[in-house]
This record gives sequence, structure tokens and C-alpha cells, in this order.
Amino acid sequence: MSLAGCRPSLRVSTRHSAVALAAVIILTPAVPETANSRTVSMRTDDGVAVAGTFYEASRRPAPAVILLHMLTRSREDWDAVANRLADSGVHALAIDFRGHGGSSAGPAAAGGGPDLTRLVLDVQAARAFLVARADLVIPSAIGIAGASVGANVAILEGAGDPAIRSLALLSPGLDYRSLRTDGALRKYGGRPALLVVGTNDPYALRSAKDLAAGGGGVREIRILENAGHGTTMLKGDHDLGRLLVDWFQRTLL
Repeated sequence: MSLAGCRPSLRVSTRHSAVALAAVIILTPAVPETANSRTVSMRTDDGVAVAGTFYEASRRPAPAVILLHMLTRSREDWDAVANRLADSGVHALAIDFRGHGGSSAGPAAAGGGPDLTRLVLDVQAARAFLVARADLVIPSAIGIAGASVGANVAILEGAGDPAIRSLALLSPGLDYRSLRTDGALRKYGGRPALLVVGTNDPYALRSAKDLAAGGGGVREIRILENAGHGTTMLKGDHDLGRLLVDWFQRTLL
């Protein structure tokens, strides 16, 4: 399968199946804690308390991945992948976006409702938390995995932060409620990005192809048969978790 106009570094396959110290406080966990995980909170620049679960790898220091969920969901969607990352030697930090899960709500947009453009501040707070732990985290080896709106936010944060080394994008979109990604991914430049979409998600499929064709560097697309959208693909395709772990091992370690 090929995509016309894409750069040679694009690989496509189909298959079935300003850093500041962040405040850390213990919260009532939304995700069951294990021996290598703990619940934490981070404060954003606009005063939102963002809840997260930090999954600690045995390697020290180690790379780290920030995990971003879909709208109306929570960080719990990433629990299995986060544990696999930690087992593979990569820390994981899954967060609840503002107004979701254990996180407080942020300012409303001008027309009412949540201001999605501020979700990037939640990711910046997560990155600040990781970088502050120099004993655990390699600050130059941080990646982001995002699903649906989380994928768009991951691209925007990666474009604005040259320290983000790798992205994994589940069902990204070109434009979701002011979160435009085409120019942002071009700004992200030569750093690697993995784009994962389902055959039964036509908008995400078109968006992923356009995004991959519009930027330099390694852009890998994985198209999964009838896999659905966003983190729902993790339940429908049991190899996707392994794919994500392998991706970050290759691009961060």
C-alpha cells in the first residue's frame, strides 16, 4: 500500500488484529495502584490540578511517555499500556485532562463549554513533573502517546517543545474544535511519529494520510482492520499495546 506524494521515509502497513517543579500530592486513586505505580497531581500554569498515575520503570534514569486520553474518557484507558511500558524500561505518566477523571475543571471558552486549546497546558504540567525528577527520568527522552483529541494535543505540544522526541497518535484529526494539526506536525519536523487508525474510521484515516504526507522525518502509519477509534482500538487489537511499546523503545531508548 502506498501514499502518493509522501516522503520516502514514510512506511505504511496494514494488518489485522520552561520547566518548573510540579507539586506532587497523593490523591484517592482512580486507577488501582500496583507496586510500580502511584497517583500524583500536577498544577498547570492556569491553576488547574491535573491528576495522573506515574508508572515507574526499574531502569534509572529512564525515558518516559506521557499518555493522553480521548474526550469524556480518563487515564484508566491507558493502564495496560502504561504497565507494559514500565515493564519494558520506560516510565509512563497517564493524566486526566482538565474536567475529566480526577482533574479539576479549567476556564470555559468564550462561547461556553471547555476551552480545548488549554489542554496543552495539562501536558506541559505533566512534562514539568517528569523533568523535575532528574533522578528517575532522562529529560531529553520524553515521548507522548495520544488518542483522538489527545493525539491532536500531543502534536501541538510536540510542535512547541523541541525536547519531545517521539509521538504515537491514535486516530488523529486535522482539525478538532480549533486544534489544528497539519501545520503543527510540519513544525514538529524530523522527529518520529507513529499514526494508528482503523479502517472503519474514515476521517481519522484521511487525516493520518494527510498528516504523514505533510512533514519530514519518519512517519509510520499502521492501519488496523475495523479497529474503531482512539483508545477503543487497544481493546480490539491486542497487538497494539505491543506495537506502542516497541515504538517507544525504538525511538526513545
